[in-house]
Amino acid sequence: MVKNGGFEIGPHVFANFSTGILIPARIQDFISPLPGWIVESLKPVKYIDRRHFKVPYGQGAVELVAGRESAIAQIIRTIAGKAYMLSFAVGDAQNGCHGSMMVEAFAGREPFKLSFMSEGKGAFKTGHFRFVADSDRTRLTFYSAFYHTKLHDFGHLCGPVLDSVVVTPAR
Repeated sequence: MVKNGGFEIGPHVFANFSTGILIPARIQDFISPLPGWIVESLKPVKYIDRRHFKVPYGQGAVELVAGRESAIAQIIRTIAGKAYMLSFAVGDAQNGCHGSMMVEAFAGREPFKLSFMSEGKGAFKTGHFRFVADSDRTRLTFYSAFYHTKLHDFGHLCGPVLDSVVVTPAR
C-alpha cells in the first residue's frame, strides 16, 4: 500500500559522494526526488545509500536529520473503519550518530513512537502498530522527536534512519 516504502528509488548518489543527499522541503522543491514521499517540513531529510552508510534493508533509506523540523509523509489509500498494521524500521547509519532516538509516526490522527538507543554502530529495530483508518485516504507522517549530533563532531546534525515502511490490512 505504501509506495517506495523501502526508499529504493531516490536521487542518484555518486560513487565518490559519501555524505548523503539532502532532499529539500516541499516549499522549496515541489517535485520530490523521492517518489511517493513528501518532505512536509521546513528542513530537509537526508537520502542515504548502502554503499556509504548502514541501511536496515535494501539499498536506500532516509535519515531524519533535523528533529521535529524534518518530517516526511505519504498519503495512502485506505478504507474508512478498516484496521491496518503499520511497520517500519528505525536505526542509525553507522556514522557516529548516538544517543536516545525516537521516531514519531502518525497514521491519520493516531500517534506512534518507536524509540531506539543508538551507539552509532549501525543497529536498528522494527516496530509494528495497529491503526483504524478514519477516511479513504490516510496520511502517514514520520519525524524525529530529538535533535542529534555526531559523537566526535557536535556541529554535524544527524538522526535516526527510517526504512522499510509497510502498511498491510490487519487481521
